[in-house]
Amino acid sequence: MSVNLRIPGPTPCPDDVLQAMSRQMINHRGPEFAEIVGRISDGLKQLFETKNDVLTLTSAGTGALESAVVNTLSPGDRALCVSIGNFGERFADIARTYGVGVEMLAFAKGTAADPAKVAEALRGDSSYKAVMVTHNETSTGVTNPLGEIAQAVREVRPDILILVDAISSLGSVPLPIDTWDLDVVFTGSQKGWMVPPGMAMVAVSKRAWDAAETAKIPRYYFDYKKAKSYLEKGQTPWTPAVSVYFAMDVALRTLLAEGLENIHARHARLGQLTRDGVRALGLRLLADEQVASNTVTAVWVPEGVDGAALNKMMRTEYHTVLAGGQGELTGKIFRIGHLGYVKEADIQACLDALKMALPRAGFSPSGVGASAR
Repeated sequence: MSVNLRIPGPTPCPDDVLQAMSRQMINHRGPEFAEIVGRISDGLKQLFETKNDVLTLTSAGTGALESAVVNTLSPGDRALCVSIGNFGERFADIARTYGVGVEMLAFAKGTAADPAKVAEALRGDSSYKAVMVTHNETSTGVTNPLGEIAQAVREVRPDILILVDAISSLGSVPLPIDTWDLDVVFTGSQKGWMVPPGMAMVAVSKRAWDAAETAKIPRYYFDYKKAKSYLEKGQTPWTPAVSVYFAMDVALRTLLAEGLENIHARHARLGQLTRDGVRALGLRLLADEQVASNTVTAVWVPEGVDGAALNKMMRTEYHTVLAGGQGELTGKIFRIGHLGYVKEADIQACLDALKMALPRAGFSPSGVGASAR
């Protein structure tokens, strides 16, 4: 029996994407690869809604986080990190590792950032060189109002850098990079792009390129300037994950044919279907509806139910793989991914499996079981 993989990444891949990865290797310094890189770059610019440079790195998403820091900042610079969960905290940890002074502006897990408070923090300290923000926080199932945050930032500090972790949002939910005037925005192949892990994709603005000229954090593998100079030749500085490039080339054709509006509408439908279905089971969502993510839904584990045992039952008996909670939410929530290559039938199958598993795990929707921990 096939497995219903309902985690927020890596996500399932279409057959033609997987088949593309079985191709024989080619010369990554040759003309065929240059054509592939060119198509990928052009396609990503359309789906990123940007005229900025778009670079590809052979890396997981965390490498993209690190690349944003090392290419734009220097030791001793100060950055405001707008955090609503584990991945916001990771962004801050990476910056601190390289000597950046990070001030955390953290919001309660399950809530979104308040743009007014971001603006207030910037007014109170003119020394910040960058604002770091996660667009879609997969650890809590919350999507930040990034457009409003960016507008609030620009009203206070027109020239400050805005560095955006869009790993689980870009390509799935609206994120018009140029309209929102963002500087470094990055995502990963294993999310809404329907491709296995191994490629990070980064949009870099002129403001970010100017910052790169003076940034003094040491960098080598993740050097944007090297990546750009090689892109102009249809190459990457270092040996790329060639098979992942094959896969991305195929996946982008499918996504471009579907079109951004349809992609966003599909994810909105899937997100609503998931949230409505979860509530119909008598469960409670971590995020309020107004900020709930259309790529991943976080659900409170009911009182009296062992979250790890429920996930194990779903996996071993119902062939449905859910994601658990992270950090302080470990054992308290489970998460359902609904981004990328996923259909309504996949979500309904997940909900049907939960309906069967929950009573066996000790859940009674008519009792106290529906209350959150």
